[in-house]
Amino acid sequence: MELKQVSDAWRSSASVVDLKMRAQVYQFIRQFFLQREVLEVETPMLSEAGNTDPNIASFHLQFSGPQSAGNAKRWLRTSPEFALKRLLASGIGDCYELGRVFRNGEFGGKHNPEFTMLEWYRVGWNHQQLIEECLNLVQGIFNLQNRQLTVLRYAYQQLYIEYVGINPHQCSDLQLMTFIEQKTKIDFDGMNRDDYLNLIMTHFIEPQLSDSQLTVVYDFPASQCALAKIRNDTIPVAERFELYLGSFELANGYHELTDSMEQGHRFTQDLVTREQRKDILPDQDMRLLHALNDLPACAGVAMGIDRLMMAFLNKNEISEVLAFDFSRA
Repeated sequence: MELKQVSDAWRSSASVVDLKMRAQVYQFIRQFFLQREVLEVETPMLSEAGNTDPNIASFHLQFSGPQSAGNAKRWLRTSPEFALKRLLASGIGDCYELGRVFRNGEFGGKHNPEFTMLEWYRVGWNHQQLIEECLNLVQGIFNLQNRQLTVLRYAYQQLYIEYVGINPHQCSDLQLMTFIEQKTKIDFDGMNRDDYLNLIMTHFIEPQLSDSQLTVVYDFPASQCALAKIRNDTIPVAERFELYLGSFELANGYHELTDSMEQGHRFTQDLVTREQRKDILPDQDMRLLHALNDLPACAGVAMGIDRLMMAFLNKNEISEVLAFDFSRA
C-alpha cells in the first residue's frame, strides 16, 4: 500500500480522552467483581469447536504445527461461554472474563468483527437474580459521570403487546409478516418465526426505547432458548433476559441449561438450520457437552463493552470507542 493511500488511516479512530475513559470503566468493572469475590479468568481465543448458532458467523483458520496439538482447523471464539462453563464444571466457582471475541461479517455503526465482551457466571443464581447485578454494574458505571438511569422491566410478551400491539406467543406467522410489510419492505425468503420477531424488535421496538432508560426483557419464547433453561409454564418460556440502554442491546443472559442431552439436541438443530441455509457447519463442542454433566446450577450473562461505551460516551459509531476499528486495523 502506498503512503498516499494511507493518509490519516494510521490514526486512532477514538480520541485519547475517550480511550482514557474506557480504561477507567475497565478499572471499575474489575473493582466491582473483586468486591463481590468473582474471579477474573482467561480462556482460549482459539478452539477446535465453533459456535453452531445459525445467526452467528465464526472466523476460522488453519494451524500449521504438529498434529499432536489436535485438529488443525481452529475457530476464533464468538464468546468465552463454552470455556467458562468448562471451568465452572471443574469447580472454579463465580468467575468472569473481560476480553476480545470475533464474529465474521458484522461491520457497521454498531458492529465490529473484533470486539470486547464481558461475561460472568454466578453459581446457584437464576436469571432474575443476575438481572439485578447486571443493572447494578451498568448503573455504577454511569454514576462515574453522575448520570442516573431509570429501569423498566418487561416480560417478552408484555413488551411486544405494549409497544407494537402484538402478542408474540399467540399471533400467527402471517400476522407477523403482514405487520412487517405494512411498515417496511423486506424479502422473507429463508426467514422463520423467530426472525420475524427479532425484526420487529430491532426495527419497531428498539427505536422507541428512551436513551436514559435501562430496559430489561425477560422470559423469551422457548424457541429462542439458545443455552437457557425452558420453564414449562402454561406457555413454555426460556429463562433468558436481554438488557437495553435506549436502543443499544447491551447484554444477553441465561438461567443456564445443565442438561447435556438437551444441549446436544439444540446443537444438532442449529446445524440442520445452517445446512438448509448452506452455511458453514462448525464442529460441535463435545468438551462442553461432557462438562454440562458437572455444571452447577448457575446463571450467566454476556455484555458488549463497546456498545456500553457508545452509550456511556454518547457516540453514534462503534469506531469512536475503539482504538482502531476494523477498517483501520
